[in-house]
Formats: sequence, structure tokens, C-alpha cells
Amino acid sequence: MYNPKSKKAEEFIDHQEVLDTLQYAEANKHNEALIDEILQKAREYKGLSHREAAVLLDCDIPEKNKEIEELAAKIKQDFYGNRIVMFAPLYLSNYCVNGCVYCPYHAQNKTIPRKKLTQEEIKKEVIALQDMGHKRLALEAGEDPVNNPIEYILESIKTIYSIQHKNGAIRRVNVNIAATTVENYRKLKEAGIGTYILFQETYHKESYEKLHPTGPKHNYAYHTEAMDRAMEGGIDDVGLGVLFGLELYRYEFAALLMHAEHLEATFGVGPHTISVPRIKRADDIDPDVFDNGINDDIFAKLIACIRIAVPYTGMIISTRESKECREKVLHLGVSQISGASRTSVGGYAEEEPEEENSAQFDISDNRTLDEVVRWLMEMGDIPSFCTACYREGRTGDRFMTLCKNGQILNCCHPNALMTLKEYLEDYATEPTKKIGYELIEREIERVPNPKVKELVKEKLKAIGEGKRDFRL
Repeated sequence: MYNPKSKKAEEFIDHQEVLDTLQYAEANKHNEALIDEILQKAREYKGLSHREAAVLLDCDIPEKNKEIEELAAKIKQDFYGNRIVMFAPLYLSNYCVNGCVYCPYHAQNKTIPRKKLTQEEIKKEVIALQDMGHKRLALEAGEDPVNNPIEYILESIKTIYSIQHKNGAIRRVNVNIAATTVENYRKLKEAGIGTYILFQETYHKESYEKLHPTGPKHNYAYHTEAMDRAMEGGIDDVGLGVLFGLELYRYEFAALLMHAEHLEATFGVGPHTISVPRIKRADDIDPDVFDNGINDDIFAKLIACIRIAVPYTGMIISTRESKECREKVLHLGVSQISGASRTSVGGYAEEEPEEENSAQFDISDNRTLDEVVRWLMEMGDIPSFCTACYREGRTGDRFMTLCKNGQILNCCHPNALMTLKEYLEDYATEPTKKIGYELIEREIERVPNPKVKELVKEKLKAIGEGKRDFRL
């Protein structure tokens, strides 16, 4: 029986409850009265249950689907404004002992060159990222207790934070590594990580075990309960995600929301972020082998429905997706995107020869960070390099309280403008600067508090004079 407060994976992700939810949604997808009731509840900005959200996802009434999109866009704007937080992944090692059939890092793959960065190589990668203008990284590594032990991860985090290059500094390191112990999560917390991110891949237990035939990741319960251990270890910002295309998307959607409900019920804090990757082509992986792929229209509706169901969460879309796809979904709920990403080990400091491709997956959006920043601003969005919440202690329940009360914009909007000004001064091309300065001038006037507005103007002026790292 579904029990969101249970610590056991098969109780808070109850298979029968997911099936019953899908049946309920199918039976009510034309029920206009119920759909109107759900949308009215959603307009209170307190979120929806997984069953209510599943009805909206299944709804195929054109007028109601238009309402769903409009509501998702409004919630995104009211909670997160027109800010888009920028980040980049940093791959440390592709050594892995697991047998995941959808990932080229799997242990049986003999064609991919195995690499692990030394601390000196990590410095070169970080300097290359700093030279682009990045301030926030997502650290990635395969699961290998010999080649990638927790000590290596901790040493790498220390190295990343230590590097000051010109005006560059990495101010937040999020971590996406395999499920581990409470003790190791405590060590990651002490190392100063931002968000701990772990994709479930699929919540369907039978499919999960087939897709992960060998290695420690085969253990469904241990993997699915990882966020509980992370929070017990003191990490209060965690990020969920599934790899869409492995299993039926409706199943994954319902289960993903059940996982969010579980964290909220158990710890009082839901997921800080939700990621929505789709399976992509890679070294020895053909996504066409998996017959649950979703088109762009379904993908967009998934994002809209997640935004409505979990209005407070940040939503992440990576360079797995094309410029056209990202442009389509940004306004529906996405609040973070990667830019100028490399998914190979050592891919930033040196261009990797084609015959030595160590990438985890192919990238669809290959633009430079400057091009992505300019594109966002041309659409009226504010590219944000802000990491202030993490460094000012606005994490976990403190962040969620501010977000749910609609107050986080009072911090985020000014900080976004200041970090954008830093980027423009230090890294942008002249065309990007021109657009950026004009955007900042317009956006300053949207700061509602007169005292804050004057303070931001002073700090922006100081940034233009060479000072850095202001934050509210």
C-alpha cells in the first residue's frame, strides 16, 4: 500500500498505486469538471497530488491543454521569474563497474577509452570552464570503488573550490555520483557541495533490474532510497530525475511525483531540482533500441505538468536537447540549463580526437556559452550565474519556505542581474554585452523595493569598476 512516509522504496513507490493512478487518469482524461477542479486547485500554487497531475498529463481536450500550458508558464514566472540559471557538467572519470545497458560507461563496453582526471587535469578543466564564465558545476563520475572512491571525489571538490583564475571562481559544486552511504553523504556535505543529484533512470522495478543487470546499481531499493540517506547525512538540497525513454513516460511521471511527495512527507522538504533527460545516442548505445521514446510535444507537456504539480522545484534541461526543443520548453517550467557542455572526461581543456571519444552521450546543443547567454537575453530571459542561496545558507527548508511564499525572487532577481553583469564585464563578446547591458537597465526597474533597487545599482556600478562577488 502506498505510504509516502515509509523509508522503504517499494512502499513510497508502490507499483500498484502507480498502475491505479494511470487507470484513474485514463478514465478521467475527458472529465472536464474534474480537470477544471484540478486546475483550480493548481492555481493556489500549492501543488498537486500524483493522481491529480496524472489526469492533467492524460487530458487530450485542446482547450484544457492550452490552459495547462498557460498555467505552467504563469507558475514558472511567479516562482522563478525570467531567470535561467547556468551550469556545466564536469566529468571526472568514466570508469564504472555497473552494467547499465543504456549507458556507454557500462563495464562490458570495451570500445570506449577509460579516463580518470588527475587533480592537475581537473585544474585545467576548471580553468577552461572559468574562462567561459561558468560559476556552477555538476560533478559527474562513474561508479567504481577502486578508481573513483569517495576520497577521490572529495579531493576533487576541494581542488575545484581552490582555483582562483583571473576573475573566475567556481562558487557551487553540485554532485551527481552513485548512491552511497549516510557516512559518505555526511562527507560530501562537509566538503561544501550544493545539490546532490541522482537520476532514478526508471522507477519501474522490473524494468530497472533488467536495465541494470550487474553491479551495485542493480539494487533497486538501495538506489531509490539514496535521497533518504543523503538527507539523513545532512544534505538538504537533493535533485531527482528519470531518463525518459526507458519505460512508459506516464509511469515514470506518476512515480517521480510520488518520490517528491515522499521527501516532502518524510523530511518536510521536497526536491530542490527535477531533471528531465531523454535517452540519447552514445558510443555503443542506440536509443532506437528502447521503444518508449517520447516526442517533443509529450516532452513539453511533461515539463508543464511537473511545473504545476511541484511549483517550488527547480527544473533542469541539459544540452542533450536541441536549441529548438529548449526554446519550446523554457517558459513552461525550466529554471536551469547547461551551456557549452562536454560529456567526455577532459573535454573542456583539450578537444578529444574522434577515435578516443569518451563522452557519455551525444550533445544536441553545441553552441558556446556566449551564444547561449545571448540567445536567452534575446528571448527576454536573464542568464543567471548566481550561487548566493547556497553560500548565504538559503538551502533546504529555508529555501523552500521562501520559494513557496513567493519571496525568493526578492533575492534571486537582484543576484541574477549582478552575476550577469560580472559575466558581461569579464567574458562576453561585444554583441552580447550590448544586449546584456540593455537588459539589465530594463530589469533594474522591475526591482520592487526602492532601497534594494538603489543597492543593486550601487553594486552594479562597483562591478563595472572591477569589484566582484556581490550577493544579497
